[in-house]
Amino acid sequence: MIPKLISSPRRTYLIALISGAVMPLAFAPVGWGIITLFALTALFGTWTFVTARHALVSGYLFGLGMFGVGVSWVFVSMNDFGGVPVPLAALLTLLFVAFLALFPALAGWAYVRFARHENSILPLLLGLPAIWMLSEWCRGWIFTGFPWLEIGYSQVDTPLAGYAGVLGTYSVTWMAGLLTCFAVAALLRRVSWLQFLIAWIVVLGIGYGLKNIDWATPIGKPIDVALLQGNVSQDMKWRPEQRQPTVDLYVDMTRENLGADLIIWPETALPAFQHQAQEMLAALGDEARKSKTDLLIGMPVMDLETRRYYNSMVAIGAHDQAYSKQHLVPFGEYIPLDSVIGRLMEIINVPLPDFSIQESSPVLTLAGRPMGVSICYEDAFGGEVIRALPEATVLINASNDAWFGDSLAPHQHLEMARMRAIETQRPMLRVTNTGITAIVDNHGVVVSSAPQFKVAALRGKIQPMQGQTPYSRLGNLPVVLLAFVFVAIILRTRGRAAAGP
Repeated sequence: MIPKLISSPRRTYLIALISGAVMPLAFAPVGWGIITLFALTALFGTWTFVTARHALVSGYLFGLGMFGVGVSWVFVSMNDFGGVPVPLAALLTLLFVAFLALFPALAGWAYVRFARHENSILPLLLGLPAIWMLSEWCRGWIFTGFPWLEIGYSQVDTPLAGYAGVLGTYSVTWMAGLLTCFAVAALLRRVSWLQFLIAWIVVLGIGYGLKNIDWATPIGKPIDVALLQGNVSQDMKWRPEQRQPTVDLYVDMTRENLGADLIIWPETALPAFQHQAQEMLAALGDEARKSKTDLLIGMPVMDLETRRYYNSMVAIGAHDQAYSKQHLVPFGEYIPLDSVIGRLMEIINVPLPDFSIQESSPVLTLAGRPMGVSICYEDAFGGEVIRALPEATVLINASNDAWFGDSLAPHQHLEMARMRAIETQRPMLRVTNTGITAIVDNHGVVVSSAPQFKVAALRGKIQPMQGQTPYSRLGNLPVVLLAFVFVAIILRTRGRAAAGP
């Protein structure tokens, strides 16, 4: 059946493009995880017969379809809220998608060129899932990384998510790829349908079992939290005339929820530098301490000596502390190669961000418990979030998804936060300016959430947890090394087979 479907390169390319374009349906907000297996089966099936060059092109078209649809919100962020003109925003978005599409393209080329073997099924079953996973791992760190739409996130509500607590999200990607390759092998009649069924039952069964293991245990009593969502749109947020109404809104919401153990404002919710709002913060802090409430407020903080400024979460209460964002977003918060690219941006009149990095611990003591804080984009990186463990008993992510408007991005971002909860078995408090503000339990389930684009104070209780999952101890290193070992074995086996007796 597969050879007939790919009898011409054009048909192969069309299949790849369509498969990629439907892939975002597997992710939030639609969340049809099974789409991943259908889309990858179509793509991987074409790679079993075509040349390396055709695999490169089909992989690239798959990537264009997937990222062209799935990260279309980049245009919204740049044009609607970043002040970038429509033609330039469209061009930059296209260039970004074109870059991201290189990763599935190179995965297909590498598999066909170096691993595939006509007389053995092992390269398909053992090599291709590992190669695909390694391509996503590379995408997660090159140029500071962009892990959006990694295949593992599409499985957050399936049994495969159970592997995340052991080897992280990349292992979920690997297992999804393995199931896909068994489907391809069955369609090619290289394994029987019984073997296919057994493989799926075993992989899904192990995942289900792992998902139900309690790696962490409760510590202390539940904590009463209030997550404030002011719903201040990005295009209004920094206007001088909007500053005081925004401050008044958050102060009023805070006073209404005094008595909670912890109140959290979103990322940069305070539209002023910390030193500019010192009087208000001191007065609010006094009120909070009298109510035995800790406050965690997102605000920009400036070093008055160096004039550098930082994207920070400042704690006010029993312990005055602060965490400053460590993983800045290229072009969103700083300009890489500023001397060259920055000058170009100035010429074409594009607004320039200029945040700096200030070394600080992500673990803050809040409501009497150590909690791990991340800011916006940082929760997309599992290896960075686990820096707060084992000390952290709760995870907090403060974000400003107002940059993305009414697009796919806020839903995709929450999905990644849920995976961080599964990887660490810690509850996740996610508070954003315009949504989606949510309380996620230690198994990645959304317990409650505030409606998008509404002023809301999400109130609830969370249970701090102690203990470590295997992933929080070891990080991504084991699964990456294991993938390299599998690839090396396949390459060696293929080399021997090619050499002959």
